Amino acid sequence: MTAAPPAKDDDPAAQARERILAVIRAIPRGQVMGYGQVAAKAGLPGRARLTARVLGQNEDPDLPWHRVLRSDGRIAMPEGSRGWREQSQRLRAEGVAIERGKVRHMPRSGADDLDAAVWGPG
Repeated sequence: MTAAPPAKDDDPAAQARERILAVIRAIPRGQVMGYGQVAAKAGLPGRARLTARVLGQNEDPDLPWHRVLRSDGRIAMPEGSRGWREQSQRLRAEGVAIERGKVRHMPRSGADDLDAAVWGPG
């Protein structure tokens, strides 16, 4: 007799996936986040690769996947590829400034924001 697969509520992997997707859905139009920032906001610090894996398996056409970038603001796909061009176009359409596949003003992580608030810029 085989055990039934765990219910979605009991499956930690499914829970992590849903938390990551919820964070991505909440990124406002015209803003971006890094893979690691998404993971941290989902309560999964240090799991940037998991964020990338979840995005790679996504089949929801309405998910704003294009708003997730590398931590340095670069598009993670090979430069010039179809996906790279589509992500660039989608971000530009939302008013995000991109130069050679890199967002000009990548938002800082929460820790950086706190440091800036306490100590001032730079």
